Amino acid sequence: EVQLVESGGGLVQPGGSLRLSCVASGFSFSGARMTWSRQAPGKGLDWVGNIFSDGSTSYGSSVMGRFTISRDNAKNTTYLQMNNLKPEDTAVYFCQIPGFRGQGTQVTVSS
Repeated sequence: EVQLVESGGGLVQPGGSLRLSCVASGFSFSGARMTWSRQAPGKGLDWVGNIFSDGSTSYGSSVMGRFTISRDNAKNTTYLQMNNLKPEDTAVYFCQIPGFRGQGTQVTVSS
């Protein structure tokens, strides 16, 4: 059974940082492309970025230069490091593989 469990969300002030984690199980993590996405209140799902099996990454334009995705294959975990957070980054953040998505973790950026 595929499981994706996100954690690390919370309340942070503008300009602050958070690191999200996603622990995966039930599939071959090391070979998988992992995707981070987010959904703000009342809006659709927004792509944040990917990390591929070779460790290469790609990012959406709204987060490029502020967010970094990494992975630890030994721990079946992918991370989303978020720096210089803005109020518009407020959303539920998800990790995904094709056909599956975790329950998400809430990130709120507010003073």
